Amino acid sequence: SGAAVLCLLGFLAWFCLPLASGGNLANVFGWDWRPFHGAYGILPMVVGSLLLSGGAVLIAFPAALAICCFVHGLGPPRLARWVLAIVHAMTGIPTILYAFVSAMLLVPFLRQGLGGSGYSLLTAAVVLAVLILPTLVLLIHSAWLGAAPRVRMTCAALGLTRAQELFRVLVPVTRRALLSAGLLGFGRAIGDTMIALLLSGNAAQVPASPLDSMRALTAHVALVIATDSQDASYASVFAAGLVLLLLTAVISLAARGLKSHGTHG
Repeated sequence: SGAAVLCLLGFLAWFCLPLASGGNLANVFGWDWRPFHGAYGILPMVVGSLLLSGGAVLIAFPAALAICCFVHGLGPPRLARWVLAIVHAMTGIPTILYAFVSAMLLVPFLRQGLGGSGYSLLTAAVVLAVLILPTLVLLIHSAWLGAAPRVRMTCAALGLTRAQELFRVLVPVTRRALLSAGLLGFGRAIGDTMIALLLSGNAAQVPASPLDSMRALTAHVALVIATDSQDASYASVFAAGLVLLLLTAVISLAARGLKSHGTHG
């Protein structure tokens, strides 16, 4: 697996070399994407990816925490088992189904309710939050399963209620695991293509509001490869891929470091 990642890094770096040697590096890492005018800046897509993934995590993380609290004692045990089973089933739903159904139902709803085209940062972030929700729930659930036996007897001896045990003890004890889950959810979100491609509007701009259209790096790669493989805009695909790979690598290493530190602690 490590060799495969290194090969990907070498492949992308090799095809990015002409950008550096030809003096186009500043052009590609610029803010203006107008390929017919010789401007191939991918920074709006970098910002769009970060905003989209960050928005999805901000929506999904509180929901995942609430679901885990429900499963770990705040809800009826039988219903909690069904909720957890549904979360497990959500992991098998193809991403294209989320995007297609949302394009048919959510986009018109937001267009009528909030204005705009409906294809926006907000639409994509909401659907992406649904996509990464099972990842967050299962990671938090796993962390709590490991930590709960260590604190349950102490909490019972102190007379804490189940809610007090969850919010005052279990959440602080597993805070590094929660942060790690958030980072992994962010990494899952930033690597998705179909939701960003079908729901964000694909405007190469930095969105000024959640209702504005934007373009993510993954969608940019798909669009450029599908439409043009001859001119200089094609070179931006390799730069976008390299940025994506480095971002996901940093996120994964940070999450791994948090998990390792928490285990040793």
